[in-house]
Amino acid sequence: MPEEVKEARKVFRDLLAKYEVETKAGHDEVVKLGGLHILGTERHESRRIDNQLRGRAGRQGDPGSSQFFISFEDDLLRLFGSDRFRPMLEKLSGGAEEEAIEFGMVSKQIENAQKRVEGKNYDIRLHVLQYDDVMNQQREIIYGQRRDVLEGGNMHDKIMEMRHTLITEAVNRCIAEDASVADWDIEGLAEYLEHLCIEKGGVHKLYDAMPGKDKDSLVKAIEARADEIYAQREKMWADANLDMREFERVALLGAVDRRWMDHIDAMTELRDGIGLRAYGQKNPVIEYKRESYDMFEEMVHLIQEDTLRRLYFTVLAKPMERKQVATPVAASHGEEEARKPAKKATVKVGPNDPCPCGSGKKYKKCCGAG
Repeated sequence: MPEEVKEARKVFRDLLAKYEVETKAGHDEVVKLGGLHILGTERHESRRIDNQLRGRAGRQGDPGSSQFFISFEDDLLRLFGSDRFRPMLEKLSGGAEEEAIEFGMVSKQIENAQKRVEGKNYDIRLHVLQYDDVMNQQREIIYGQRRDVLEGGNMHDKIMEMRHTLITEAVNRCIAEDASVADWDIEGLAEYLEHLCIEKGGVHKLYDAMPGKDKDSLVKAIEARADEIYAQREKMWADANLDMREFERVALLGAVDRRWMDHIDAMTELRDGIGLRAYGQKNPVIEYKRESYDMFEEMVHLIQEDTLRRLYFTVLAKPMERKQVATPVAASHGEEEARKPAKKATVKVGPNDPCPCGSGKKYKKCCGAG
């Protein structure tokens, strides 16, 4: 053991022995008087806090006592006490405002009020936990997808699955199950898909070229055309010495991050106002779970759309080439002489002339002396 530690321990023991004599006499005197007395000027909403204060009076087996006072104007009784409780106590006190009332029912009523407050706080914490649990489940899904992208996974199959889902949903949205061909919303379908994965006018061409008009054939024709366009873009990227698989990861990651941040803001706003649903006799937690699920599904849908639009419509910019605009023209001998800088005229200074430096002396006796 180091000498410094031994010396410190020796000093501590000496000080402890010195002051223990003084403190023991004071401790014995306090115990003789009944120990520490805790005087509380109000009651806390939580019984646990009151019990902790009472425990200060009886540490390590020492004697002690505690007494708490509470007013009718305290929040605990004013907000959570029984309406019939105060008139009863006023009768017991005989109308004396400054008189303390000691009655077993008072303590029981205060304890019941504390129980109601604790139950209310527990419900609030439970709701917060349930709200956080919904957000945590969504966060795990998004972060798992981001982790797959950041670890360099191949996202091609996942993106093709996204495309199939969006095309199928669009066709089902624009063409009802039992609708006749005349009721098909081809214009709406073209407006959506031609901003997603099909070239301008491509949907109408596919529709006109179909021998039989049915939804499944239309979906297959659209996917086949989307495959052709995607193959052309992959070739374009390969010709530019760029990795299409890497661009797929970048596009998906950018869409996930952007939409996830917007989703977090929307969820915060939903959580701030969801408690008002209770006025409509609806459970706020159930309403929060239902609406957050719909918002999450909408976010996933937007991520898929953003990713496909970027993959299908990103334009590769060509590097800028510098071109010579002005053409040099051979200059004549006279022009070359005119472009040369003019030479300064030199003036010869005589030995007896004033020196050019301005000293007032003759040149031979100043700057020309050397």
